[in-house]
Amino acid sequence: MIRNFGRAVCKKSFKTLDKARPPGKALRAYTVLTRMLVPLAPTHLRKRLARGREDPARWQEKLGQAGAPRPDGRLIWLHGVGVGEVMALRGVIAAMGRAEPQAHFLVTSSARSSAEVVAGNLPPRSIHQYLPLDAPAFVARFLDHWQPDLSIWSDQDIWPLCAYMADKRGIPLVFLNARITDASLNKRRFIKALYTDSLKRFQLVLAQDSRSADNLMALGAPRVEVAPSVKSAAPMLAADGAEQVRMGAMFEGRRVWVAASTHPEDEAVALAAQARLIAEDPRWLLVLVPRDPKRAIAPDLPFAKRSSGDTLAGQAVYLADTFGELGLWYRLAEAALIGGSFSAVEGHNPWEASALGTAVLHGPRIDNFTNDFKSLQMAQAAKEITDATQLVAALNGELRQMGLRGQSLVRRAAPLESLAADLLGLMK
Repeated sequence: MIRNFGRAVCKKSFKTLDKARPPGKALRAYTVLTRMLVPLAPTHLRKRLARGREDPARWQEKLGQAGAPRPDGRLIWLHGVGVGEVMALRGVIAAMGRAEPQAHFLVTSSARSSAEVVAGNLPPRSIHQYLPLDAPAFVARFLDHWQPDLSIWSDQDIWPLCAYMADKRGIPLVFLNARITDASLNKRRFIKALYTDSLKRFQLVLAQDSRSADNLMALGAPRVEVAPSVKSAAPMLAADGAEQVRMGAMFEGRRVWVAASTHPEDEAVALAAQARLIAEDPRWLLVLVPRDPKRAIAPDLPFAKRSSGDTLAGQAVYLADTFGELGLWYRLAEAALIGGSFSAVEGHNPWEASALGTAVLHGPRIDNFTNDFKSLQMAQAAKEITDATQLVAALNGELRQMGLRGQSLVRRAAPLESLAADLLGLMK
């Protein structure tokens, strides 16, 4: 069934379960295993902390220890595993916030980078916390403190015990913007019983595309609807106004393009293209924004490093090795090469660039965002490139019009008010 956000769906299909389903054999075995691992969890997290993989100030949130008080009134809990998934939920949060002005929102994620990026981008009345490890003691501690009235999971990430224990407490569950590729399905087949147990607890499952819907049903979801991705309706990324003025002055006279959320494969293409561009016109400047800013990168071209406060004199590359500033770079650039599209990562979110009028370029590997890039390509707001030669040609093309077409497409994105009303209607 294909669902349009512009019309409400019969609420009978969202009927909350009167009684939680008992755990199946797979979930019982999983519970025993995770309970045995509980004593080892603090040591495991401290080792990750020593390697810089956990937040020094907040790592105990993963043990279910709350880092903030629970606000009064209704609390809606939304989860996205990483930066992209959390940022995509902002439009849904904003729409629910408009419909329910007294509601508060708890946004959880697992990746350390997500907290640093979302800090300045969450809608009002939102709190960020790290998701607890999926073990009974940690999840119970988390739920005891936050007592959410609704739980919304997104993309591919479902934690079985979180789903079971929320269901057991009568908390309605939603799987939003769900995406399961064929490769993901094959990886999950050996634990299909665990997924079946979890998926049957969700009152509403909305898939991004028909293939994901089929794969979710193959994993045991009893009913799945196809709905447009919510990514295109997310609010624009924030940027510090004073910093935008300062950097704009620093970039004056340069032709700026950005390689966003890059991985090594993307950087190889971007840097090869930049070498050719500056040979033709030294005004070209590549702002390189790695997905992991802490990863060591040393371009072969002359470069300045943001974290070091370097100036741009004579530099071909500006290495933006900081978290949470893509909104700034998109505002200052003519075009963006979306990272992850030259490797097994299979792409990152293009809508954030389009929302700010930045032309979108991408590589051939975009399985994670196939429909999103297809929509932009059909509107002539995005262009696929396969190598540095094509990238140079694209950057010398009509970037301004491409960016405006993308921005127009974002502004025409399906409103989320109907979806927000349906989600809020699930709460008791």
